[in-house]
Amino acid sequence: MSSNITRRYLMEAGSGAVAVGILSSMTSRTKSQSSNELRVSVGGGDWGKANIKAYVKPFEAETGINVTPISDDLTQAQIELMAVTNNVTVDVVGPGQGMAVSLATKGLLEKIDYSIFKKDDLDGIAEIAKKPWGVGALFYASVTVYNTEKYPAGKPRPNTWAEFWDVKRFPGVRTMMSGSYGSEGPWEEALLADGVTPDEIYPMDVERIFASLERIKPHVRKWWTSGSEIQQILRDKATDLTHSYDGRALLAINERAPLEINRNQSKLNWSYWAIPKGSPNLQNAQKFIEFASRADRQSAFVKLFPQGPSNSNAFKHIPDALAQKLCTYPEYVEQSVAMNIDWYGEVGADGLTNTDRLIRCWNEWIFL
Repeated sequence: MSSNITRRYLMEAGSGAVAVGILSSMTSRTKSQSSNELRVSVGGGDWGKANIKAYVKPFEAETGINVTPISDDLTQAQIELMAVTNNVTVDVVGPGQGMAVSLATKGLLEKIDYSIFKKDDLDGIAEIAKKPWGVGALFYASVTVYNTEKYPAGKPRPNTWAEFWDVKRFPGVRTMMSGSYGSEGPWEEALLADGVTPDEIYPMDVERIFASLERIKPHVRKWWTSGSEIQQILRDKATDLTHSYDGRALLAINERAPLEINRNQSKLNWSYWAIPKGSPNLQNAQKFIEFASRADRQSAFVKLFPQGPSNSNAFKHIPDALAQKLCTYPEYVEQSVAMNIDWYGEVGADGLTNTDRLIRCWNEWIFL
């Protein structure tokens, strides 16, 4: 299947870490939790604040359920440890596609109860984001962001990943996403920079990826590992040309940072709401995910943190000026490349998934 994503495919087609010690310290409290409690991983920084304001507080007001928001990011290893030891201390998590698929493949996520969803909301959620084990939370894109003081209007600006790689024509400080998680990294971008067309990206040639990254490596000052980290880098004007999440860049732009986003060859991705296997507050977790999937709740989140809603009905509540800033806006979708997360989960003859292989290669390569 072509990695170019169309609006119809998107909406209709089928199909900072918490320390282990902190999690362990929560064990006794978790075992004694009542049915009136819930622990939700909301993430950090502005993302976490938006989750609390758009979802957590209104959910508490509607249901009377006491929610403890966890602002630190959970790693896959921590979620796996909780599930396999039957010591689940977080009831709702928000993993990216790669982590979600990996956890689901290992049977470590609960099934979502879609029977409690309202029909309009269920119909509005993109089919590609509805899985037995998770519901798409929001869409986001990895984009090129340039500093307008370094690359002013009327002057040449990088418009493709090949031009991002062109340090002679476009000199400047570069910052890129780390590949340490495997399931997300500069992989597709590296292939596009090397001349691979969008519809030929998958299956990805890992050797070619790292050969391409080798060319840009000496010119990358920082390989960032989280959204809050890249947002701070953008705020501090510490970079001229950046590989960034679009939402983080938009927040910096709203704060009058001299930045612009190039949407051409954006990489479209989405996160999920999911429930670790063995959650002691399963029913409350199901209720929270249904609540966070409603169109009005997603539109409330988008007004706080500009990400593409997974529920298309949310656009009914979003002003057009804001809608045009979101990665699921039709014009941008046509220019985007959708991640093929199934490829990341494929297992090779060596027993490793492609995600595992990317992590191994990255760890060997980055320290050379």
